[in-house]
Amino acid sequence: MREATSKKVGWSILAIFTALTFLAPLYIAFINSFKTQKGIYSNVIGLPGKDTFTLNNYFQAFKDLNFLHSFMNSLLITVVSTVIIVIFASMAAWMLVRSKTKISKFLFFLFAGAMLIPFQSVMLPLINLMGKLNLLNPAGLVFMYLGFGSSLSIIMYHGFIKNIPVELEEAATIDGCNKFQIFWLIVFPLLKPITVTVSILNAMWIWNDFLLPQLVINRPKWHTLPLKMFYFFGQYSKQWNLALAGLVLGMIPIIIFYLFAQKHIVKGVTQGSIK
Repeated sequence: MREATSKKVGWSILAIFTALTFLAPLYIAFINSFKTQKGIYSNVIGLPGKDTFTLNNYFQAFKDLNFLHSFMNSLLITVVSTVIIVIFASMAAWMLVRSKTKISKFLFFLFAGAMLIPFQSVMLPLINLMGKLNLLNPAGLVFMYLGFGSSLSIIMYHGFIKNIPVELEEAATIDGCNKFQIFWLIVFPLLKPITVTVSILNAMWIWNDFLLPQLVINRPKWHTLPLKMFYFFGQYSKQWNLALAGLVLGMIPIIIFYLFAQKHIVKGVTQGSIK
């Protein structure tokens, strides 16, 4: 009994330490977003005092980031990319599951193997190719997100679709449904848990991505929020107070999205892992 209690206490301490480790950067970013530049340099981890507390960081960051325009750019690219990934990945996974051939198995392992290829190894050739095709713009960025996001999404859908009885599709075929109707009217509605999971994971990745948009988007009017954040880091000075305020502003939408949909993540992953 004492041994079991000791183990619980040990795991609880470990869990608290791990949580604090992950939350510490968020805490530091949040409290310092309310400080002046001098207040940040004088005490990084302390709460803002009377002489260092200010709300002007948020107003100035909102203005300097051209927040509404940048927010709409990020939102448009994130939503369009996520929707396209969900559509193509779900259809591809369904066909790979139902087509029990050597080619379908090969394609599945090809998608799985693609996850092992680092983005940095294909970065420069890809950008060179997209430049020749005149796709260094938001449309080309969405296309590249589809390519990089499909592998994990297909694997997740693949495991989930295996649990859907094929008899449902056979019954729909007898009723006169074609392939398109079977998928969108029968199969896709049953994929809601894993679809939400895939959407959350891709949306968080795309919303926070900096490297790929920096390589692809070459006009200020197309800049997303992560790209605009770079405005606060000059060659000789860094405006940490404004940068942290802008960072908090940029985190709010994706955190709200996550909180509303988080319950589906574990459900989607666990159901997709059961065969």
